[in-house]
Amino acid sequence: MDIRRLVGGNVRRCREAVGLSQEDLAARMGVDQGYVSKLEAGARNPTIVTVWHAAEALKVHPSVLFQPEEAAKKAGPKAKVGKRGR
Repeated sequence: MDIRRLVGGNVRRCREAVGLSQEDLAARMGVDQGYVSKLEAGARNPTIVTVWHAAEALKVHPSVLFQPEEAAKKAGPKAKVGKRGR
């Protein structure tokens, strides 16, 4: 399993589920649209801080972005756990 592709695919799926464009997500994360594109394609190796920012922007618990595809689909962007670690 390539964790970069797993995280990227989950970011894309969550982004699309909440109706955000890559540009919108990038603005919420404080990165440019090209970064989001490469992240979703699995071409970036995001830091844990970047994963946190993506989860915050998507309003999901960071663990959702690491779940295997089927589990992540079930959890979806509504998968909030507690206060997302705050």
